Amino acid sequence: MYDYNEYKALIEEHLLDYIPRIDTKAQMLFESMKYSLTSGGKRLRPVLLLAACDFAGGNIYEALPFACAIEYIHTYSLIHDDLPAMDNDDLRRGNPTNHKVFGEDIAILGGDALLNTAMELMFRDFTYQFDNLEKLRRHCRAGLIIAKAAGVNGMIAGQVVDVENSSKVNLQEYVDFIEENKTGALICAPIIAGLSIAGADESIIDAFNVYARCIGKAFQISDDILDMTGSIEELGKTPGKDSQQEKANFAIVNGIEQAKEELHTLTITAIESIEQFETSDKKFFRDLALRLEQRRA
Repeated sequence: MYDYNEYKALIEEHLLDYIPRIDTKAQMLFESMKYSLTSGGKRLRPVLLLAACDFAGGNIYEALPFACAIEYIHTYSLIHDDLPAMDNDDLRRGNPTNHKVFGEDIAILGGDALLNTAMELMFRDFTYQFDNLEKLRRHCRAGLIIAKAAGVNGMIAGQVVDVENSSKVNLQEYVDFIEENKTGALICAPIIAGLSIAGADESIIDAFNVYARCIGKAFQISDDILDMTGSIEELGKTPGKDSQQEKANFAIVNGIEQAKEELHTLTITAIESIEQFETSDKKFFRDLALRLEQRRA
């Protein structure tokens, strides 16, 4: 398996390759898409997809379109998340947010375009697999996993509950729903999609389902902690947004110390879920879970 930076470099190299040619009369749309796609970031989701495919013995170049598609979806969600009607943020990854550069109208359309391009990209891949029905089945399954995670029973549902949620509704079940769907769904999906592309058997998928759900929720809890403790320089965005907007998150509802304890428990559970695999194979995922627990931005 490659290391994290090698997977990330592959994503960076090909991230713009799958954007369709856009008529020059609509050039501003491409500029909006490109601006947010190339503004940096950890590329966690596409890296997870490539690493999972690699782990299960698949061809990461066959998985690359799906990896880029999930980064398009993630980027669209960030553009829309920053809009005045949502989190109303001026900074993302240390840069002005998309709507601050292009205006709200183009930012909305740029986000829409990234989501649509992700779906178009995956569907185009399906058409290349018609001479291999087993591969077509695996790729279709991966596409469905990604689409569902981004949709009304995944990220969008989590966002709806998040924007309607406030600290006055101090219910853990709502916080859990947000953690698992707004962020967790789109971290879990690339792992399972990558395994599906590689044709991993169900025992591997079952183990990684536990791992993926744990690190997905852990990632959001660490975000909650950082939102309360981080600086604008560390985060690249405005800290304290949840408390300012009277939103509930795990750290606000339970306190920072309990949030840290839950983060650690989730990390240990994630690592234990893949203990059955060879040390050399699982090292990437073990190290990643530990890195996510300790992240500072």
